[in-house]
Amino acid sequence: MLFAVICRDKPGALEIRKATREAHLAYIQQTGVVDIAGPLIEGGQMAGSLVILKTDSADQALAWTRDDPYAHAGLFQSVEVIEWKKVIG
Repeated sequence: MLFAVICRDKPGALEIRKATREAHLAYIQQTGVVDIAGPLIEGGQMAGSLVILKTDSADQALAWTRDDPYAHAGLFQSVEVIEWKKVIG
């Protein structure tokens, strides 16, 4: 199953994102469940993340978000996990 993970950064948290980026990218490689991912951009600055996960359940997708180094660093104001269906691309 595919799940869209939509994360919004806390205001003023760009430095947390930058400082934790390498650990976040390593986590993505280590877990092997990320289909596609990238930052959300607002006003020319990174302000959140969109991650498409391939997991067996919403619970597994949610667990992945909780273990993300970005989450451990307190980067996110909100995290939403929604089942997603790929139609194009």
